[in-house]
Parts: sequence; structure tokens; C-alpha cells
Amino acid sequence: MESKIISDSDKKNTNTNKLEELEARRSLAQLGGGEEKNKTQKKKGKLLARERLSLLFDNGEFEEFDQFITHRSQEFGLDKQKYEGDSVVCGVGQVNGKQVFAFSQDFTVLGGSLSEVASMKICKLMDHAVKTGCPVVGINDSGGARIQEGVESLAGYGEIFRRNTMASGVIPQITVIAGPSAGGAVYSPALTDFIFMVEEIGQMYITGPEVIQAVTGEKVNHQELGGSKTHSQKSGVVHVSTKNETECFNKVRELLSYLPSNNLDDPENLESSDSVNRISEKLKSIIPNEANQSYDMKEIIREIVDSGKIFEIHKDFAPNIITCLSRFNGQVVGIVANQPLSLAGVLDIDASVKAARFVRFCDAFNIPILTLVDVPGFMPGVNQEFGGIIRHGAKLLYAYSEATVPKITIIVRKAYGGAYIVMGSKELRSDINLAWPSAEIAVMGPEGAVKIISRKIIQESENKEETQNKLVEEYKDKFANPFVAASRGYLDDVIDPSTTRSKIISSLKMLQTKSDNNIPKKHGNIPL
Repeated sequence: MESKIISDSDKKNTNTNKLEELEARRSLAQLGGGEEKNKTQKKKGKLLARERLSLLFDNGEFEEFDQFITHRSQEFGLDKQKYEGDSVVCGVGQVNGKQVFAFSQDFTVLGGSLSEVASMKICKLMDHAVKTGCPVVGINDSGGARIQEGVESLAGYGEIFRRNTMASGVIPQITVIAGPSAGGAVYSPALTDFIFMVEEIGQMYITGPEVIQAVTGEKVNHQELGGSKTHSQKSGVVHVSTKNETECFNKVRELLSYLPSNNLDDPENLESSDSVNRISEKLKSIIPNEANQSYDMKEIIREIVDSGKIFEIHKDFAPNIITCLSRFNGQVVGIVANQPLSLAGVLDIDASVKAARFVRFCDAFNIPILTLVDVPGFMPGVNQEFGGIIRHGAKLLYAYSEATVPKITIIVRKAYGGAYIVMGSKELRSDINLAWPSAEIAVMGPEGAVKIISRKIIQESENKEETQNKLVEEYKDKFANPFVAASRGYLDDVIDPSTTRSKIISSLKMLQTKSDNNIPKKHGNIPL
């Protein structure tokens, strides 16, 4: 048989045709569910999947994975609804100059529903992230499992959940809720380290309003049930709530600037223009003279950190305790602080859980912990006891005891009872414990203590009120200062408040080479 000779011009035409086909298919894939679906997405005030990734990555640039993958289902008419890339866009790029992996669910493709192949794409991306030691950002905008695929879709969620769990404490995981996330779909975000939600368009719930009304008779709309206000203020599911998507992705980029790429790295140290030895005279006057007067702990925090800049976590949830990331001389530090402006800074169930989770995150990713203490105790009350304050308060004890990163604690005013112990005390392996002269460390407040230990003396006295006031003053003289604790080594030093910043920085420098290990074990049994 005579062989056919292919000329150079024929080869060129063939290659050109293939390249044209590639570009045509790539253009089709980038349309997602098509122009009409894209217009509908925009009318809802929502960005497209690839636009969201462009906001996340430096210069809007990223390399996309699995752009041509399609689902394999033939049931319920799905054989006629195939889209290049299916319902999720996956890619890798740079955020603040560091490599980050991200996926963005595409609501224009079958409502962003999770299919078997969409799960495969996400799992492949997460596997790459773990192997290369890079953070993962997941952007959720989905109607949930693809019903037409049945158990294959459910199994896909299971594969993602397992990877979320295995990657926990290994690489930072961040979720953005930029649309609906319902049913089993909410558990992947719940397993990640931080959840951001965009107001008005983000929703999270296990069962929707219709199901709730049918089962319980309760009437509630989507935003009341699972919107950003609900989850950032009441449930504590959401860590950061933003007004729009642009603000959201700017916040995600800001958070990533504080985090290491993985658990074997340290957060990046940045050069700071703020003086190491800066003295703050303002700190001498922030604490009120009266012990029962409130003040804003954030004033203290902003006075001591680099340039007054902080990134607050769970800002609107359990405001009686502050959790935030900041820097001291360019070094990233996690800060836990009681907030006297809210519930006098008392520890309750929500505050304990909020702080415990933050402490464990910092410890997992090599972020030193600074604790600022002004706490009158644990919240009393039937609701707190019935709600399990014992169990939840123990979470914070567990988190501090378990943490091996450098830990610095400063008592600025009250530190009473069990709350003194739980807030980064020396007994929980804190490295450096300092106090301001205004610190009070005791089993309880003066009035309550005197009523218990001197009850008989007061009752037998002729002038009960005068006797009680005298005993309270004696108690204050003995315990309403930090020197008893300092004399026994529970405090390492009592410092001038104005020098707080320099003391923290010198302590961090001293602890740079700290090495501490827990007893070898499979894992502990934190009181969940």
C-alpha cells in the first residue's frame, strides 16, 4: 500500500486546527453555565467563580486545574447537561507572594451542586496543598449534593471531609461563604480553621426554612436562619463577616499575611517601623481607679502592638473576650484578652470555646500567644451550669496546657479564682508571667471573700457595715496587688505599664529558641 506523504503545510494546518479547538474549548469552559446563567448570577449581586479567584490571587492570576473534566452521570437528563470543568473551578497562584491553592464553586453550573467529579477536583487540589505545604482557600456557593448522582455525590462530600480533617493543623484552611451552603455541605467549612461570610448573599444551615416550618412550625427566613449576622454574632460559626465580596477577599489576603504556609514553617517576620523600645505613657492611665469600672482592652492592645494594627477573629461573637493576630517588632503573635467593656470580661461558655479554639490554632501553626488578663471569674447562673460551663471552660484549660509555643501572660487588673488559672497562668506552662502594679490576684473579689471568711466577726460586731468595710480594706491591702504572687514566683516581674511593649518584645526574643514537647500519645481527649 502506498504511504501518504503529509506536507509541512498540512502539518501546520492540522496543528493550527488543534490549537483553535483548544482555545474554543477553553473559552467554552470559562463561560461556566453559559451567558444567561452568568447574567442571573450577576443580578443576584454575586461574582462569578473565576472572578472570585482573581480577587484572591496576586494580580488576579492563577493556574487552573481540570478545566476540561465533565461529569459521567447519565440519569435524569444529566447526559444532556455537561459542562467543561463541571461545578467548581480549581487553581493555584500567589497570595502576598506565597503559593496558595483555592477552589471556587460555580453556581451557574447546575446550582454549584457537588458531583463525583467536582469532589475529585477539590480532593486533588487539597492533596497537592498538603504535599507541597500550602494553604487552601475554599469558596462556597452551592445548592449542596447533586441529587441526581445519589450516593456518589454523598461519597464525594465524605472524601472532602476526610481531607479537611487530615489537613487540620498541617496547612491553614480558610472558607469563604459567598452563596448558599446547606445540609452536609456546611461540614467542610466547619472543619476548616476560619470561615468568612459575605453579608446578604452568604447562607449556612443544616435544614432550610421550609423544612424547619414543616417539622417544628417555626417561621424563619434564609438570612435570619443562616445569614452572616446570625453566624457571626449568635452561633459563632463565622469568624469574619464582610459587607461585600471585594472586602471579603481583601480580608482573606490580610489573614494569610499573618499565617505560615504550614505547620513546619513559622509566620513571616516583617520589618517594623515601630520602635522596639517605644514607651506609652497612656498605658498608665487606662485602668480606672475603681475596680468595678470598665474600659476598652483594645486601647491597651493597640498601644503595645506594631503601629496599632490588629486582625480580629470572632469580633462580634462572645465580645467579652478578644482574640486577634498582630505583630511585635514584625513577629506575628496571637493575642487573647478579656474585654471589661462586655460582661466585665467574665468567662462564659462562648468566650471559653472562642478562646480555646484560637489558642489551639496558634499552637498548631507556631504562633506565640500573648494573654492580657482582667477577669473577675466564670459567669455564674443556671443557664451557664446547665449549658455545660464546666465542660466548656475545661476546653480553655486544656488548650493552654497543651500549647507548646512561647506563652506570655500579663495581668493588668483582676485575676480571680479559676479564671486566674485558666487565663495563661504559670501553672498551665506559661513561660513569662508579668503584672502591672494594678493587678489583683485572689480566690475572689474582696467583698465576697470578706463575707465568707469573716462572716462571724461581722455578725458579732456592733457596727456591721463599718467592720465589713475595714475588713475589705485589709483584704485589699493583702491581695489587691501583685506582690504576694510575685514573692512566690507565680509572677516573673511586676512592670511599669508604659514599658509593656518592650518587655513583650524582649520576652519573645528570649523565647525564640524555646523547645517544649508533650508526652507522646496518639492524641488527647479534649472535653468536647
